[in-house]
Amino acid sequence: MAEETVLVASEVSLEPQPLMEPKTLIAVSVLTFLLIFSFFALALTGDSSPSLAPQETIENDGWRAFSVVAPVDTGINVYHDHFRTNETYPSWLLDGLGVNKVCDLTFEGSWQERYDADRESCWDTLVASDIVSFPGTKIIGTSPDGDSEILILDDPSDGHGSAVTGSVLNANPQAVIFFVEGFSTEAVLAAANQPLVDVISTSFGAPGSVPVSGIERGTEVAVVEQGKMHTGAADNSPSPAIQDSTAGPPWSIGIAGYAEEGDDQKEIMSGSYPDISADWTQNLPNHDDIDGYHETSGTSFATPRTAGILSFVLESLRFEFNDDGAGASPESRQGMLVDGTDADGNPFIVSNADVREALNRSAWYPDVGWDPTSGTMPISPVAPCTQTGWGLVNLSNIEPMIAHLNQSADLSERPGDVVACMNANQDMREAYWNAYPSAPVLPDELFVTGSQGAERRFA
Repeated sequence: MAEETVLVASEVSLEPQPLMEPKTLIAVSVLTFLLIFSFFALALTGDSSPSLAPQETIENDGWRAFSVVAPVDTGINVYHDHFRTNETYPSWLLDGLGVNKVCDLTFEGSWQERYDADRESCWDTLVASDIVSFPGTKIIGTSPDGDSEILILDDPSDGHGSAVTGSVLNANPQAVIFFVEGFSTEAVLAAANQPLVDVISTSFGAPGSVPVSGIERGTEVAVVEQGKMHTGAADNSPSPAIQDSTAGPPWSIGIAGYAEEGDDQKEIMSGSYPDISADWTQNLPNHDDIDGYHETSGTSFATPRTAGILSFVLESLRFEFNDDGAGASPESRQGMLVDGTDADGNPFIVSNADVREALNRSAWYPDVGWDPTSGTMPISPVAPCTQTGWGLVNLSNIEPMIAHLNQSADLSERPGDVVACMNANQDMREAYWNAYPSAPVLPDELFVTGSQGAERRFA
């Protein structure tokens, strides 16, 4: 597996709140014990999963239906072929995303030759307030923290953000990317405050899901106030996700991983009791060349993959119901992610909660049959939700979600024991995040540098 070095940092200052009440603390402690115990329960489970849904092309007489995904990460290799497009983004879209600078890139020669050719006209001129369009690519980028070696571009020592963004586009090749470089609440707010952004994806946090402050205020603004969706990576360890500042808040969709190689089982090195589990291993673009790829693993990539799936669903519904906008602006879209009309001219709307319910209903647990030599954890028939949440999600979930949301074929309700388990999950998250005081500042010793994937948190 190719390795890349990334910097994991998140720094937030929050006002102290009362400590968790004893009953809540006891409940969390008991749950954590049960999670760890259930995680090691073995049972015969399965390798049968739905087949992958085909990608569909969305066309329109004017500019097409679209969706905007905002990965927040190390940087983005705008020179890679994976991010190229022949489309020209309309000026109203660029204006809507706040673009104030255009970088016309060089697309001949090696990565280094292209970068050198563009330094004077682009890279050496960027400042933290810039929101940059890169014509010929799917990327609009910004670096509000302004503290990296080369703003927006994935630096030679990074690479994580290019892989993360590649995962979004593997699920929805037509997604518009509003890329934010950074690991702070301010970086998340840069996406949260963009009206056209639909989904924010974050794949970083404290190793081991240590319960300290992170980006939860930024994601709360994005989801609760702005109506967007947030996919957050659970830890690359068996740690419960409830207290994780990226995956744990109840407004976020916390994502763990599963090993897809024929047995569809819980990835051992992946957070427990999340919302869902998604594709653990993927083939993703390199950060320092123009056409290379590498195989890598982690919740870092399961998470943006899910963001891309959600983006695809929104884009399809917008095409079907004549919605030419994006985002869920409370002012212009009444907080709805889809705000269109059906064939008879009747209003058709879809909210964050509607999409999240469809995602939960579409998730699935493997059937009987697993490979005991694969190195992954068979999913227990007893409280499987404590391992994988509502269940597994991949591209096969797209078509059932669309059919459920457009009311052409309802997804079945999940069994009562699954619903009860996940309702308990949500209740505990709400209690935890209402009562638990995030530490004022993430200690310096929790900032981590290392190789990506299952070895470290930056999932």
